[in-house]
Amino acid sequence: VTLYGVFTNHYSANGPSRCLLLELLDISVSELLLHSSNQGCSMWMIQHCARDVLEALAFLHHKGYVHADLKPRNILWSAEEECFKLIDFGLSFKEGNQDVKYIQTDGYRAPEAELQNCLAQAGLQSETECTSAVDLWSLGIVLLEMFSGMKLKHTVQSQEWRTNSSAIIDRIFASEGVVNSAIPAYHLRDLIKSMLHCDQEKRASAEKALCSPFFSIPFAPHIEDLVMLPTPVLRLLNVLSDASLQCEEEYEDILEDIREECQKYGPVVSLLIPKENPGKGQVFVEYANAGDSKAAQKMLTGKIFDGKFVVATFYPLSAYKRGYLYQNLL
Repeated sequence: VTLYGVFTNHYSANGPSRCLLLELLDISVSELLLHSSNQGCSMWMIQHCARDVLEALAFLHHKGYVHADLKPRNILWSAEEECFKLIDFGLSFKEGNQDVKYIQTDGYRAPEAELQNCLAQAGLQSETECTSAVDLWSLGIVLLEMFSGMKLKHTVQSQEWRTNSSAIIDRIFASEGVVNSAIPAYHLRDLIKSMLHCDQEKRASAEKALCSPFFSIPFAPHIEDLVMLPTPVLRLLNVLSDASLQCEEEYEDILEDIREECQKYGPVVSLLIPKENPGKGQVFVEYANAGDSKAAQKMLTGKIFDGKFVVATFYPLSAYKRGYLYQNLL
């Protein structure tokens, strides 16, 4: 996450406190899990989140820092940069110099951190230091929750988990109730298992986890993903008929009407309406920033255009720039 500045609040109830001014981000993984209705997130979204967070952790860990509070609420989507970012470094510490007794949030706490916290409450010192491996444990739980659509706090605190967590992970991936069960997801399963070793020495590092075969599989986003994750590109569905695409004069008139309507919400950088598949008849509108795109999506969704109800979603800017139009979205 981008740090814009630091200031001191002298009017805090507990005395002067240092405050960080960070960039404004969008939806959190916690909110995405709520919207998934216990069905789990798409493989595209899980892969996107896993890669982005692992890259952030690889950078942090290379610099010698531990985040120490990785959880769904602290992973947010950046609409402008089209990636997930880590926030909240309030419990972070320099590896080998832990100055915070109680780290990580209940349900995402690594076994060694759990032991350290318990000993600290009893006034005792732990012989084992917490390392960057605690972040990998937390991410493993987050990804397992994204896949299953279930909160796993009580599961990971159970005796069964302590006895054989691998069997529970296998059971989650084999569950018929999980929407992703039809997809060969064993690479994701193995990646998650590599992060959830009870022995921190055997846990995969962020750098090693990024080499997982899971990241070589090309997934396409679901339509729900494109509604939930804002980008500077808007995609309009149910706007043009085949007849409109075939008549050049009518096509140009509609193009101009759409441009005029879309410019009400901000400057339009580019506008594309493919006449052939993939993307035939869909309208792609690139705005200068995601703020304008979000305003347009809110106002255009459900609007009647040429007798049709418009469906407005966002679209990955990177894919749009490459001219890559996803076909399987539903």
